[in-house]
Amino acid sequence: MRIWVDADACPKVIKEILFRAAQRQQIELVLVANHHFPTPTSVFIRAVRVEGGFDVADRYIAEHVSAGDLVVTADIPLAAMVIEKDALALNPRGELYTANDIQQRLSIRNFMEEVRSTGQNIGGPPALSQTDRREFANHLDRILARRRNLNAKDA
Repeated sequence: MRIWVDADACPKVIKEILFRAAQRQQIELVLVANHHFPTPTSVFIRAVRVEGGFDVADRYIAEHVSAGDLVVTADIPLAAMVIEKDALALNPRGELYTANDIQQRLSIRNFMEEVRSTGQNIGGPPALSQTDRREFANHLDRILARRRNLNAKDA
């Protein structure tokens, strides 16, 4: 398993949780963005800088993700592509996207995009709360624990 991060929009506090988890679990963490940002020095953590442009980081992740990987993203179209490849998609608020709900989420996202295109200001998501951070960390821990259990059974 590898953890991929859509790092352009990922909150710093979520990246920090991921940095600690990668070190603790000794799992590869790949952050993909179109700009430079600091990362800890670690054999488990690497940053990939892609060219600027619409959805370039998303396309990079979608092309490189493998079944069983985890992708951290708030981008619903990227989450849909990831799920199609039998990988997991977790948003920074700790919600796991699933094959059962991704089409509904895509429909809602597309509707909201249409509303915004008419000039209506419907606002964005609320700021990341302590509860969101805790939910993300807890869900990440459950995913990594499941991975450890599967690896232990295979050994």
